[in-house]
Amino acid sequence: MTTSRRPDPALLPHGDGPGAITPDGCSVEFYAALAPGQEPRIVHDAIPERATILELGAGAGRVTHALLALGHPVAAVDESPEMLERIREAETVLARIEDLDLGRRFDAVLFASYLLNVPDQEWRRSLLAACRRHVSDNGCVLIQRHEPEWFDTAAPFEHHYDDLPQGEVVYRMRDVTRPGPGLVSATMEYSIGDRTWTQSFTSQRVDDAQLADDLGAVGLAVDAYLTDDRTWIRARPSAAGWSGGADRPGASPSTRQP
Repeated sequence: MTTSRRPDPALLPHGDGPGAITPDGCSVEFYAALAPGQEPRIVHDAIPERATILELGAGAGRVTHALLALGHPVAAVDESPEMLERIREAETVLARIEDLDLGRRFDAVLFASYLLNVPDQEWRRSLLAACRRHVSDNGCVLIQRHEPEWFDTAAPFEHHYDDLPQGEVVYRMRDVTRPGPGLVSATMEYSIGDRTWTQSFTSQRVDDAQLADDLGAVGLAVDAYLTDDRTWIRARPSAAGWSGGADRPGASPSTRQP
């Protein structure tokens, strides 16, 4: 595995609350309680049946388990051993994404949870380089980002959702600031019943032009936008070549459309 730099600690996410908290501030208990949502279906519809998946930042398996049920072999990567302990029936790998080098490649690499929006370009490209190292020449990388417009409109909110068995789920965003061009800093507060966790973060806008530049720097290119809001992207190895440890990619025409 390689070792990559991370930015100023002041820009890194951090959190607190009951139970184990991951290095990036996520509550293991909170994420283990959540339902999979729409993400597994978006992924499944964008790749071939039974395609192998490398899931980066898998957490407690919220999406992992749903992808397994849809017939996809999954290797789940996370830097939190407490998160990985919650995952069943999938290969698990304890590692930072930017340092990962498994020496093998997958039909699809899943890079979701807004990990693209880290507030440092060098760090972002090191994460994307890990995606490129592990995707097959005819495969794809599935990326989730914040809507670029969100960085202009982000404001405090409070949302209540249907109860889990453990109690009502409440999401709050507070302490919203814009510390620099294209940056949003805020604190998320999550509650289930009488338990509350916080996670503070700084995110950076990645618009279409920036996305194309960042992908091109690591030998990837946009193939399709998978959702109407353009927050989910399918990228493929580009014909421009790559010198980051994988074989030279070939041109990969689009196959299944969303």
